[in-house]
Amino acid sequence: MRKSKFSEEQIIAILAEQERGMATSGVCRRHGVSSATFYKWKAKFGGLDVSYARRLKVLETDNGRLKKLLADSMLATRS
Repeated sequence: MRKSKFSEEQIIAILAEQERGMATSGVCRRHGVSSATFYKWKAKFGGLDVSYARRLKVLETDNGRLKKLLADSMLATRS
């Protein structure tokens, strides 16, 4: 999966610009993102502040690590 060129903090700042009254098309144009990307970010990060976004990132990383451990253990028991 491709890594975003924007961090979670930057995404939240971009979403905050639109919430403060700037037009969505203007925000997208200013930051060089499509409106589809903007609305996908809004669905994922809308209403979050930076501390919650960091916590979400840590939880997603831990979840991925645990899923990998589970899959490895399940494969080991099958062999």
